[in-house]
Amino acid sequence: MSNLSAPYSDLATALRARLAVIADRELYARDPQAHLEQLKQASEQIQQAAAALPRPVNGELAHFLHGCSYQKALAWLEQR
Repeated sequence: MSNLSAPYSDLATALRARLAVIADRELYARDPQAHLEQLKQASEQIQQAAAALPRPVNGELAHFLHGCSYQKALAWLEQR
């Protein structure tokens, strides 16, 4: 992961954060509204990080991001 430039590293971090929120089933069970808010914040971070990527964005990565295929986007980044 250290080979990624800052914009891509920031995106990978945001994608991991969103996946962590989704995996937090305890928070979801205890406080669904807080879980939803964290999910919204994580999604906003992904959008901001994606907007900061150098243009043109790789077509495959852009496709994953546009389709909200965040696990695939993260896997794509981690392969680089």
